[in-house]
Amino acid sequence: MLSLTRIPTGAALGLLLTFLFLAMAVLAPFLAPYPMDATVGDVWQPASAAHWLGTDNLGRDLFARMIYGARTTIFIAAAATAISFVLGSVLGFAAAVVGGWFDTLMSRFVDLMMAIPTLIFGLVILSVLPSTLTTLILVMGILDSTRVYRLSRAVAADINVMDFVEAAKLRGEGRGWIIFREILPNALSPLVSELGLRFIYAVLFLSALSFLGLGVQPPEADWGGMVKENKDGIVFGVPAALIPAAAIALLAISVNLVADWILNRTTDLKGGRGNG
Repeated sequence: MLSLTRIPTGAALGLLLTFLFLAMAVLAPFLAPYPMDATVGDVWQPASAAHWLGTDNLGRDLFARMIYGARTTIFIAAAATAISFVLGSVLGFAAAVVGGWFDTLMSRFVDLMMAIPTLIFGLVILSVLPSTLTTLILVMGILDSTRVYRLSRAVAADINVMDFVEAAKLRGEGRGWIIFREILPNALSPLVSELGLRFIYAVLFLSALSFLGLGVQPPEADWGGMVKENKDGIVFGVPAALIPAAAIALLAISVNLVADWILNRTTDLKGGRGNG
C-alpha cells in the first residue's frame, strides 16, 4: 500500500513548491494585486510595500506579472506535454505491437524529425504560422512527441514479447486491448518519470521561444518573455529579469523531485509485490 506518511525531504519540498506554483496559476486573478498589463509606477522601481517585487520595464507590477506568468507558462507547458504523451505513447505502442512496415515508417519519420534541432525546427515553424496559443501548444506538443515515441516504443517492444502478452494474443485479444490493457499499465513507471522531464523541457522550450520573440506575445505574461522584457535592467543592477529566471529554475527542480519520488515509489511497490 502506498503510504504518504513517509515522504523524503526532497520530495516533500518538491510537492510543496509544485502545489504553490499550481495554486498561483489557478488563483491568479484572485492573488494578483494589480491587472496583468496595468502601468502602476515608474520603470524598474525597487521592491516596496506597494510593489513587493518592484516594477518592470514599463512600470507594471512585477509580482502581478509573475502570478499571471505562472498561469500562462504552466498551462502551455502542461497542454503541450499532454499532447506529446498522448500522441507519442499511442504511436510508440502501436509501432511496437503492429511492427512491419508501420514500425519502419514511423521510426524513420521520427528519426528524421529528431535529426533537426528542436529549437531551430520550432522557430522555423512558428515564424510562418499565426502567433496564437493554440499554434504554440500544438507545435511544442508535436515536436516533443518524438522523444516520447522513442521511449514508448522501446518499452513496449520489451513488454510485447512477455508471456502475459503472448497469452492475451492467444486468447484472441485485439491490438487495442494489448496496447491499453496489457502494455500501458506495465509501462507507467518509465512514462511517469519521463512525464516530469518532458514537462520541464516544455517549460524551458516555451521560455526560450518567448525570449526569442516567437512564444507568448505581449501583453500576455510568461516567465520567458519577462526575462526578455527586463534583460536590459541587469546592466543597471535591476533584478527584474532574474526573478522569472529563478522561478523557471525552481519550477523545474520541484517537478523533477516529485517525478523522481513517484518513480521510486512505483518501482519499490512493484519490487515488493514481486518478492511477495
